[in-house]
Amino acid sequence: MTAPVNASSGAYDFSQRHFKYVQVFMANETGIFLADKKKNMVYGRLVRCLRRTGMATFDDYFALVEQSKDERVAFVNALTTNKTQFFRERHHFEFLARELIPYWQAAKQKRIRIWSAGCSTGEEPYTIAAVLAGHGLLERQWDVQILATDLDTHVLNTARKGLYSLDAVHSIPEIYLQNGFLKGKGVKQDLFKAKRQLRDAIRFEPLNLKGEWSHKQAMDAIFCRNVMIYFDRATQQRLLERFWHQLVPAGVLFIGHSEGLGKMAEKFDNLGHTIYRKRE
Repeated sequence: MTAPVNASSGAYDFSQRHFKYVQVFMANETGIFLADKKKNMVYGRLVRCLRRTGMATFDDYFALVEQSKDERVAFVNALTTNKTQFFRERHHFEFLARELIPYWQAAKQKRIRIWSAGCSTGEEPYTIAAVLAGHGLLERQWDVQILATDLDTHVLNTARKGLYSLDAVHSIPEIYLQNGFLKGKGVKQDLFKAKRQLRDAIRFEPLNLKGEWSHKQAMDAIFCRNVMIYFDRATQQRLLERFWHQLVPAGVLFIGHSEGLGKMAEKFDNLGHTIYRKRE
């Protein structure tokens, strides 16, 4: 029997067999690949789950995960990494403002559908909404909806509130900050909140990208940035093919700066800066 990975944090044995269970579970359920170097991180996060549920061993806890749908969700939530900020990779939002919005306006296209896949705590979809609002696309005459999805139900609860620390303000350009957000007062003076116009434009839903997608509408743009880095290559290619089918003709896909399209590149025109247009 192997000793705990972090013996100083408690008397929980976390063997290679336990870690392998976690790796296989996450790969099968979510497509997320956990490298061997993540073992200490996994241990640290799952120890909190054992303490919360009162389980004495990892075997007991994994048995609970197998039996309880709610605990399966909590298990995945505990192992999901969420790192984001407003206007992260700003050139994508500059492209939205400079190219896509004028294109939609010139085409008199009143119905716009955008998907933020892997939205985390909501900074990305609120950034999209702020840019759209700043160019008049959230006014009544437009039919605009942003679908924001994530595997982690905890971060979605945060995202729905649209409430953030003032520390996050610094990455938001002044014009969008003034038009899209409100500073808190009194006990909330250290917070700011997305205006109702932005919140009403976004629909937050839990979604496992590897599973079935309940939404069927074609998307004018899809943001899936810094999500595919957690998947193996085969899963990435299947996901990109599904995105291609979900996009309207000439729809645009935004991915992270360290991500690529692989063989699916032949299905898209490369617009630069990890921005791709669907090719028919």
